[in-house]
Amino acid sequence: MSNQDFREFDPDENAVDISDEVIEEVTGHEDGKNGNTDKKDDKPIEFCYMCHRPDTITGPLIKMAPGMSICKDCMQRTFDTMGSFGFGGGDNSKNNVDMNKMPNISFLNLGSLFGEGPKIKNAHGYGAAKNKEDRPAPAIDINNIIPPHKIKAMLDEYVVGQDYAKKVMSVAVYNHYKRVATGTMDDIEIEKSNMLMLGPTGSGKTYLVRTLARLLDVPLAITDATSLTEAGYIGDDIESVVSKLLAASGNDVERCQQGIIFIDEIDKLAKKKNTNQRDVSGESVQQGMLKLLEGADVEVPIGASSKNAMVPTTTINTRNILFICGGAFPAMDEIIKARLNKHSSMGFMADLKDKYDEDKNILQKVTVEDLREFGMIPEFIGRLPIVFATEMLDEDMLVRILREPKNAIIKQYQKLLELDEVKLEFDDGALHAIARKALDKKLGARGLRSIIEEFMLDIMYEIPKDDNIGQVIITEDYIEKKGGPKILVRTTGILPEKAAAQ
Repeated sequence: MSNQDFREFDPDENAVDISDEVIEEVTGHEDGKNGNTDKKDDKPIEFCYMCHRPDTITGPLIKMAPGMSICKDCMQRTFDTMGSFGFGGGDNSKNNVDMNKMPNISFLNLGSLFGEGPKIKNAHGYGAAKNKEDRPAPAIDINNIIPPHKIKAMLDEYVVGQDYAKKVMSVAVYNHYKRVATGTMDDIEIEKSNMLMLGPTGSGKTYLVRTLARLLDVPLAITDATSLTEAGYIGDDIESVVSKLLAASGNDVERCQQGIIFIDEIDKLAKKKNTNQRDVSGESVQQGMLKLLEGADVEVPIGASSKNAMVPTTTINTRNILFICGGAFPAMDEIIKARLNKHSSMGFMADLKDKYDEDKNILQKVTVEDLREFGMIPEFIGRLPIVFATEMLDEDMLVRILREPKNAIIKQYQKLLELDEVKLEFDDGALHAIARKALDKKLGARGLRSIIEEFMLDIMYEIPKDDNIGQVIITEDYIEKKGGPKILVRTTGILPEKAAAQ
């Protein structure tokens, strides 16, 4: 590229000739060209170094160096010219200068320098409302917060059992959103009601939180603690949990700041014992999450999972975000048993060491001492003041889970076959047989769907073949593989609707 190419863009040739009369008309002063004003309180008039236009015409100027300011139009024209000569990162340029690496500057649009960048959506649309009167009522009001007994009653329609866990969550959520709505009471600041939920796998921890967020109509982000690492290491940053909540709220900052974050597998962040390596995914992540749980301003990207120069960011305050942490905490039962058996001794009044071996709900006896022994640091536990455990599911509870909830698994399959105009029924023996198989697999309620899917595969494959099938009854013998299901044929033959379709 020759020097002649650079001379094609001459700032003096493209400059606008502004006479003293024009300057006096714009600024109201004869010496406006020198940046002086008659009034000491007025801001001095500044001129573009390239086109010599005043900032009253061009708008705010870009400070390049002391005594050198350039308007937005000239800067954009410069970037366009450099791009046409191969400086925009093209493949044919030998000396590439990637302008996209300039922070907070869009190569094609300099509006971001003047606050005209990507807009953040709030509760009232994109951008803030012009007047306070135009803003709608807040989503959470002290007068319409659902009381705890109503929250639990709604949870009862979807979640079977776990009465204690539902009661604890209902009260904690009620107190949290009262705190969000009021802020303070008599200048007494109310602390957050963050929760730590323990429970065996398949006991409904995630389902409880998901149902609660849906009933309260608040955004929910569910993340896995196993992917979190200390800043600077491969994995997700701690701030990524807030970024997921912002995405779940549709980039609505105000709505995001009143949402719920559920961090599953929190037990994987326990301190590693007997290790000589740096614990980048354990204790260090607990340390990094302290401010997040308590309340801090976090800068998160918008519409992306990681921060970089070309992604707009916004600041989220976590003070009013409810954090719920959950985990199975394997081997915690051994820690609890060891603590409870400390006072065992010899004699007639001594406690037996195997006294708690058959206690299926021993996690409900957990204390802060047990959590510290497991590997959770005291500062982290202190920011999760509400600690509770879910119950181990037995056979009767699994049968109720199959049958009672609004979206029970049995009802889902009945709806699927109803679309084929076939009635599906499960007798009590079949439901108990399915529950026993789930207990044997030690998967909890999570294993019910896979067991039913295994036995329903052939039925759902064969039913569309024969339009004369009117009812299917799943029996215990069929689940135990000792027989087949009962198939009842329609007495009236093929349904008129299906006959017309054929």
